[in-house]
Amino acid sequence: MSEYHINGQTVKENLLQLANKGNKKFTETLHPGIDHILGIRIPNLRKLAAQIAKDDWQGYLQTTDTYYMEERMLQGMVIEQLKMDDVEAYLSLVKRFVQVINSWSVCDTFDFCGKQRFVNKNKERVWLFLEERMSSDKEYEIRFGVVMAMAHYIDEAYIDRILQWMDRIDHEGYYVKMAVAWALSTCYIKFPQQTLAYLRQNHLDVFTYNKALQKIVESFRVSPDDKEMIRGMKRK
Repeated sequence: MSEYHINGQTVKENLLQLANKGNKKFTETLHPGIDHILGIRIPNLRKLAAQIAKDDWQGYLQTTDTYYMEERMLQGMVIEQLKMDDVEAYLSLVKRFVQVINSWSVCDTFDFCGKQRFVNKNKERVWLFLEERMSSDKEYEIRFGVVMAMAHYIDEAYIDRILQWMDRIDHEGYYVKMAVAWALSTCYIKFPQQTLAYLRQNHLDVFTYNKALQKIVESFRVSPDDKEMIRGMKRK
């Protein structure tokens, strides 16, 4: 199959052109250990993704590359734009994207098409999809599951399941630990009593536990008295 073109150029040529308006050195400082970064600004990347989604996204996905970090990010942004009635077909595209995630930003710039509306329409099915990701042994696949669960499932119906999964995840990857800590701090903001009870009895490693406490304390939505209490819970 011939390589996909948009704006009279290959995708890679479009990206290299956008890189001239980006900030490669700064982006590289945010992604230690990640190779082949162009430093394209996110709004410019989203604009290109929207063009591709309206043009021939099937042709694009069949020939897309993963050499540059932004090529991986672009895949997620294109999938995010797609409006598909078949939830299984859509989740199969998301699954394929998750497998090429190689950095926290490729992971965290993605959301489902329709965002919360899509999740609410397919809530249990999407939750099972995220459970599959959180049960993986791959760092960024787990992070994807945690970040998406945090974004869409910290509610009355799912808070207990969220806390159970945060306690169940056991992976040494830094970006897994940070995602779990981030999710727990969000759980505390929305459901302080349930989350506090969990934090007082859990199986978290010391780093993740203390990082969760730190993120709670850093929140503007937590009272000074609660922050003082949380500080006193730090493990040595």
